[in-house]
Amino acid sequence: MSKELPTNSDNNNKMDIKQIQDLIRFVAKAGVSEVELETEDFKIVIKTKNENEVTTQYVQPIAQPQVIHTAVALEQVAPQPAAEIAPVISSSANTKIIKSPMIGTFYRRPSPDKEVFVKVGDSINKGDTVCIIEAMKLFNEIEAEVSGKIVKVLVDDSTPVEYDQPLFEVEV
Repeated sequence: MSKELPTNSDNNNKMDIKQIQDLIRFVAKAGVSEVELETEDFKIVIKTKNENEVTTQYVQPIAQPQVIHTAVALEQVAPQPAAEIAPVISSSANTKIIKSPMIGTFYRRPSPDKEVFVKVGDSINKGDTVCIIEAMKLFNEIEAEVSGKIVKVLVDDSTPVEYDQPLFEVEV
């Protein structure tokens, strides 16, 4: 399967970290054991050692002998269908899980001196901001996809989160 990836317009010799992360997610979901992408400007190799770990090498040719930089080496949890997660996390059948839409750092409050966006027992409406996830120095407000009452906060403040990781349990 072949897919052309755009390169960073400021410097055509490098892929930006978002493009590399997108490629890693694509490879992890595709279930392949190795992908190699090579252009005249760079070479990137992504290998899965086992079903829970993905390793990426980013190689960029220079005038001197080739240097290998490990750009990203992450451990990714294999995506699981919601049906498998729900019985473990949910306390009742009428709850929904708010999941992380991205990889980043989870924050419960807009700044250290402010109150948390939501706490257990709070009622929320669809579209209310429930947390912030920082990704590459950008602070992204995460909005509730459902209305209801917060039953559990599933992540500690200021901790890293993965894509699709459960953040909140909401009783609908």
